[in-house]
Amino acid sequence: MIEKAQDRTLCTDRPGTALVVDDHPLFCDALTLTLQSIADFDEIRTAGTLEKALDVVTREPEVGLIVLDLNLPDVNGLDGLVRLRNAAPRAAILIASSMAENRMISHAMKAGANGFVPKHSQRSVFRRAFEAVSAGQPFVPDGYIDPKGGEGAEPDDALARLASLTNQQARILHLICEGKLNKQIAFDLSIAETTVKAHVTAIMRKLGVHSRTQAVLVAQEARFTNVLPSEG
Repeated sequence: MIEKAQDRTLCTDRPGTALVVDDHPLFCDALTLTLQSIADFDEIRTAGTLEKALDVVTREPEVGLIVLDLNLPDVNGLDGLVRLRNAAPRAAILIASSMAENRMISHAMKAGANGFVPKHSQRSVFRRAFEAVSAGQPFVPDGYIDPKGGEGAEPDDALARLASLTNQQARILHLICEGKLNKQIAFDLSIAETTVKAHVTAIMRKLGVHSRTQAVLVAQEARFTNVLPSEG
């Protein structure tokens, strides 16, 4: 299933602009220095939340590389990765996370990542990862073992359905998961309540559900608690 990363037409003709998405300023600084040492980027931007990252890629479509931490303050599990992939379909996305279990890596790759680097890897690992995704190849860390046994299983159903949502629909689903009503969502997003209702209808159709509660359950299937190994 990791091979799907090769199917995307990525912005890898030149380094261009890179975006580091992490809510820890010190790590953003360290990773910026790492990226500067491995390629001649025109610019390296940083964002501490998913919403700020989405704003950057919306205003700056030339972003060719995104380095993303999965654990952001405004993200529930892998839905943030799915939303960023939808917003920047041609950018290469490298996950840099301390949650580097085999199952997490597998799910992240299925959700749209091009590569996965454990957060505290050496600079040489980031270099190899950048070279791989720039060549249109997936990158996983040494020692990674496919939890599916290399059988090439299809993406998890919940992730596949979430990936079909537009960015606005994903944002509305996130607010639904927080328990907000249509009127509250309309206020938060500065849109008409009728527009919210139309989006909710489209969300339920794409997710194959018939209620808001069922939509929340689908979203929960993509959260960290469902991809990390069970304790004990």
